[in-house]
Amino acid sequence: MAEVISDIARMQQTAESLRLAGRRIAVVPTMGALHEGHLTLIRKARELADVVIVTVFVNPLQFGTGEDLERYPRDLDRDASLASAAGASYIFAPSAGDMYPKGFRTSVEAGSLATVLEGRSRPGHFRGVATVVVKLLNLTRPHVAVFGQKDAQQVVIVRQLIRDLNMMTDLVVVPIVREADGLAMSSRNVYLTASQRAEAPILFRALQRGAEMVAGGERSAEGIIGEIGTLIRSRSGGVIDYISIADAVTLEEQSECRPGHQLLISLAVRFGTTRLIDNIQVTPA
Repeated sequence: MAEVISDIARMQQTAESLRLAGRRIAVVPTMGALHEGHLTLIRKARELADVVIVTVFVNPLQFGTGEDLERYPRDLDRDASLASAAGASYIFAPSAGDMYPKGFRTSVEAGSLATVLEGRSRPGHFRGVATVVVKLLNLTRPHVAVFGQKDAQQVVIVRQLIRDLNMMTDLVVVPIVREADGLAMSSRNVYLTASQRAEAPILFRALQRGAEMVAGGERSAEGIIGEIGTLIRSRSGGVIDYISIADAVTLEEQSECRPGHQLLISLAVRFGTTRLIDNIQVTPA
């Protein structure tokens, strides 16, 4: 069973001792409520390092007003058991009070990358993400950090902050893990009603349709976005927040799908009170 550490100083001391002993450390940051997507990240981390630290922390800084901070699922015993079985050596589960003690004032800004897509819909979200990622990497001192592609914008921002802040951590990104019907695995899927869950796989099918259009030679981003939106509206009760075709590196919106240019097709859709995100990467031939 993985050792659970909640004390910040103890986590730092443990990480420092592991490094001094020549152990290679991988970290998998999570907010808990682990599912097969997280476990895939942990198994990948196990392949890359001698020691795997899984962080379990529901970060209040990345939740906006009216979001699901209070009801976000929490079950540390379950998470620790699943993470251990997948190869975790340590579970780092600090409290919000320890992470952000009285007088805490410092935050990390992600610049223009944080103002588009999810950042436009959730102002301040990526300030919270960037701040907690920097803190977690400082506390666990990993050689490698493993993230999932489902949170595509987060991956772009973490890659940028590691580069900009000269952090000595490699970033490894694992493809999206999906249910058998294509729905991207997410801790928030448990919020869906039975009928919403039956409709939700249209998100991936719509993204696939967009990728097929690009592969077929369609160059108009507006036309592809329109087709994706029509599919979602006609086959579900989902309310579209956004559909985007952007540069996969800069996240700049594209009006044209240029050959050889890697693109990120992404979306956010609400099913009742549950907001789901998904994405697919394409490179026009």
